[in-house]
Amino acid sequence: MTRQDIIPHAGKFFIGGEWSAPSSDATITVRNSATEEIFEVVAEAQEADIDRAVEAARRAFDSGPWPRMSHEERAAHMHRLADELDRRADRQARIWTAESGVLHAIATMRMPAVSASYRYYAGLAATYPFQERHPSQSGGALALLLREPVGVVGAIIPWNGTPGIIANKVAPALLAGCTVIVKSSPEAPGPAYILAEAAEAAGLPAGVINIVTADREASERLVRHPGVDKITFTGSTLAGRRIASACGERIARVTLELGGKSPALVLDDYDLGTAAKAITSRATFLTGQVCASLTRIIVSRHRHDALVEALSENFRAVKVGDPFEPSCEMGPLAMERHRERVEGYIAKGKAEGARLTAGGGRPKGLDRGYFVEPTVFANVGNDLTIAREEIFGPVLSVIPAENEAQAVEIANDTIYGLNASVFTQDADRAYAVARQIRSGTVGQNGYRLEMGLAFGGFKQSGLGREGGTEGLAPYLETKVVVVDGTPGNAGRVVG
Repeated sequence: MTRQDIIPHAGKFFIGGEWSAPSSDATITVRNSATEEIFEVVAEAQEADIDRAVEAARRAFDSGPWPRMSHEERAAHMHRLADELDRRADRQARIWTAESGVLHAIATMRMPAVSASYRYYAGLAATYPFQERHPSQSGGALALLLREPVGVVGAIIPWNGTPGIIANKVAPALLAGCTVIVKSSPEAPGPAYILAEAAEAAGLPAGVINIVTADREASERLVRHPGVDKITFTGSTLAGRRIASACGERIARVTLELGGKSPALVLDDYDLGTAAKAITSRATFLTGQVCASLTRIIVSRHRHDALVEALSENFRAVKVGDPFEPSCEMGPLAMERHRERVEGYIAKGKAEGARLTAGGGRPKGLDRGYFVEPTVFANVGNDLTIAREEIFGPVLSVIPAENEAQAVEIANDTIYGLNASVFTQDADRAYAVARQIRSGTVGQNGYRLEMGLAFGGFKQSGLGREGGTEGLAPYLETKVVVVDGTPGNAGRVVG
């Protein structure tokens, strides 16, 4: 596959329904994470390009047909968009693997879920209560509760789970009637280009979806642009704080899906070998570059060493290598600077006194590519850096607790609250412990996210939710209209 085949329009942006030349000759070079070879070179947006994209989205929202269509009409466009994404699924899976290091087999398996997001939200056109009729309490004949599109949305996309994250933001925004500027990551721009191709082929009206790739300075222009009504961001908590502050200055709407330091509580009734296998299978997914990854493993002190041994044995057995190789179980990290970051945390864990029991270096024989060994630390105090900060790599911290109450206390002793798990054979006990954990999701006996319901975090893991009907609400504004009669199409009766 040549570079031209990977991204045919790599030197342009998709703005206002057209492939548009950039305002400068600046480019971004993306390297294959497994080989370090140049994978693609794309145009880098400047502030002038951001302005053009916002203008196109603003025009499409303020005077274009998209917000004025019925939800069913928009849904028909979304189904066509999903079909076009399916036609590009193989290429998108290859791009995702090369850019991020995800196993190609997993990337291929996940592709149907990308188009399914658009079909799911299209299906809500007929069922979601966009308009309700209520008895008026202010003297009118009828009070209408309306849910209308928030406006122009700036969607800022990270470099790890790019195809699915784009879908989780763009699909609900489209159904709501919003127009969107997708700002793709400079490390992983490919899937956004795929979406642009699909939008063009599906015949979406001009300006409904706009695609640019930019680094921080131009991205900040998008966040601060007065023509953008809402920002939706997935990424680090540090960047999320900056974005929230900038949006707060102009009272722009914002959804943040941020970092995590997610705990797994292994209770005394659960088999340690089974727990170790379940934790390992998810800890190596996408080389641990997952915000919801279970990285703090909390276990009773008297079972600590046995769990460490089981985890270490499993981690040492993971086959690391070429993510396109079917027998491979874990690929590389996405980029050199991120590997250096993960290695820095491993060094800090050793320096602060945690006991390294598996991994900690680069796999033998893999001299090229951004590979790192899956790593286990034992006897980790919850005050150590590796237990406090998001590493975003395949590094586990096993933390001993005196009892179940202290395990819950340790689980909650973090600025994050994105995901968690309780390993126990007793569903009632799992539920009781889950209710004590301050986290957006808590699963029993494994990593269990329900994107069809809602995904998001407590505390500094974010604001708002993505997925399911909860993920549609952030793209809607609520309006109340009180009338003296009953207009046509007044919605369903409530109350």
